[in-house]
Amino acid sequence: MRVPRLRASLLGGAVALALGGSLLMTAAPASAASTPSANLAAKATGSAITSMWAWGNPIDPAVDARGQGDPEFAPKALAAFASTHKLKTVYLSVPWAADQGPFSSWLKASITALHRAGVTTVAALGGDPAWADDPDLAATWTRAALKAAPFDAIQFDVEPWVDATEDELPGIVDKLATMYDAAADAARAVPVGADLPWWLAAKQNPAGGTLFGELLPHLDSVAIVAFVDHARGDDGIIALAGPAAREASVARTPYSIGVETDSPEVAGGPGATFGDDSAALLESETALVRSAFSSVSGYAGVTVEHLLSWQDLIAK
Repeated sequence: MRVPRLRASLLGGAVALALGGSLLMTAAPASAASTPSANLAAKATGSAITSMWAWGNPIDPAVDARGQGDPEFAPKALAAFASTHKLKTVYLSVPWAADQGPFSSWLKASITALHRAGVTTVAALGGDPAWADDPDLAATWTRAALKAAPFDAIQFDVEPWVDATEDELPGIVDKLATMYDAAADAARAVPVGADLPWWLAAKQNPAGGTLFGELLPHLDSVAIVAFVDHARGDDGIIALAGPAAREASVARTPYSIGVETDSPEVAGGPGATFGDDSAALLESETALVRSAFSSVSGYAGVTVEHLLSWQDLIAK
């Protein structure tokens, strides 16, 4: 099941993120995000989108309570979509205890089909805010996911800062670091990545640096979540994600830039998603994102949230 995530709200030329009314984040000014520059030339052809979050599964809920019965997640359907869009990474949602019940056969078949379709990394995607308080849960989920199917990577979407206060953030980040390390021990040689919001790079770590930078040594890759519906401007994807992207680059941690296609109701407003726009606008704005970040080492493209809503957008 997809984990509810934070959404950005737009007000004038600034972006503010409120957590339970207690924590306010403001975007860095455009001058602070001047590199990478949005003036770099775009690549001549092809989509900037290289990866997606895929929340769902085709398992009949009458057979298993964890099933969602989404036919779009059948291995052939997944592979066909990934091939059409030339995706290189797919974050495929994995339930708790995936090695039990009917999930293993589906996951194995999906990984095989996606690899044949040109996808190089199929990552087990999962997360629950409670895992930050009990890292053994993250390790247990990781072991079960890798026992269920030969994933290329592990990807965490764990967001324990919902309803947190500003002064609680450093402690939350420490817990996440411990959780990532526990999962890495369980994963052994399999890389561990995570979804992290852009605004963590705007929050100072009392020990020095930023809270975003504090987590990078514990990860093999990061998806920088910057859910707004335009690339340019002080409140655009490029300005918001810029500081985090530069930190990841300096740390030599591969990164992608995450964008949203779900409905405004789910995303937190029309400014937080391309879901009420068009597939053409998604492509043109993410091309600008690619132009800005492609010269910054470690850039791995744009990641779309998520398969079903992206398909709905394309079908409009």
